[in-house]
Amino acid sequence: MIRLDRYLSEAGVGSRSEVKKLIAWGRVTVDGKVCRDPSAKIAENSAVTVDGKPEIRTEFRTIAMNKPAGYLSATEDKNLPTVSDLLTDRYARFDLKPAGRLDRDTVGLLIMTNDGALNHGIISPGRGVSKVYEARLDAPLPPDAAERLASGVTLEDGYTCLPAELMSYSAEEDLARIKVHEGKYHQVKRMFASLGANVVALKRLSVGPVELGDLAEGEFRELSGEELAGLYRAAGL
Repeated sequence: MIRLDRYLSEAGVGSRSEVKKLIAWGRVTVDGKVCRDPSAKIAENSAVTVDGKPEIRTEFRTIAMNKPAGYLSATEDKNLPTVSDLLTDRYARFDLKPAGRLDRDTVGLLIMTNDGALNHGIISPGRGVSKVYEARLDAPLPPDAAERLASGVTLEDGYTCLPAELMSYSAEEDLARIKVHEGKYHQVKRMFASLGANVVALKRLSVGPVELGDLAEGEFRELSGEELAGLYRAAGL
């Protein structure tokens, strides 16, 4: 079952807000009957029309975006630009949502999808989908940083993180790469802070098998079949 407004937005009829208006105006029928409830749950094989024209829902879409600084990982905001503002009309109609959030000042790989199961699988700590970040720090890391991260550092609020891997560290450049398997609020920044170093710049390089590569800031691309299959496996789907 799927919500009627989502069905229509994924069929390319329009955005969620646009299709809700069409539904409210009585221009949508489901199995021959006018439906004015955008939240109505319908079957995948329901006969849906808009102004008498049959609408067939398209397949799911999943993209990789290189999120620039200054954009919110959200679909809309009254005051600030969001990653959805970067989508072209072709993709804006698919109601893509960020699979997890990057802070406003954090850049790098952001997966956006209209597959709710995949979105949940990516962000759920229980699935353990890895995320790799590159962090520039304002102070050196302690000699035992890798061991402490591997055993699960405790944050200032008492939360103990899942084990993480310090993949590389350059004391000369104060640059570190870290692999984590969860995504708590400001987690990577707080993890390094617990080691005595503040993050001054943060970039996400990968999510599961999907890598940022040379994708330019503000640009996005659809995942390849191989990437998508690997991401589903990583998310336990």
